[in-house]
Amino acid sequence: MDNRLGIPLPYLDTDWTSYEKETQQTILLEWEKIRGKIPDRIKELESSINIKQAQLNDESNFDRSCQLNTEISELASIINDLWLWYRMNQHLSHDKIHS
Repeated sequence: MDNRLGIPLPYLDTDWTSYEKETQQTILLEWEKIRGKIPDRIKELESSINIKQAQLNDESNFDRSCQLNTEISELASIINDLWLWYRMNQHLSHDKIHS
């Protein structure tokens, strides 16, 4: 489980080709389940960003404004990383499942 991203990430302790086909299929199917949850996770984070932006619009304390901007930046960074995971493995999963 990657606590920052809020999803489990694949971890392979050996080279992909060393796994038997059945094991590869199991891994890929599990990844597809996880991958399918990424858009929902992104929506959650976008919702948090919207809340923080609304707070920022009404914030007059400079220090608090800086803190909110930092939090928004971190959430946006997490969203970016989630999209990278989502897209990076899309072609791999599709190619491997159908081979």
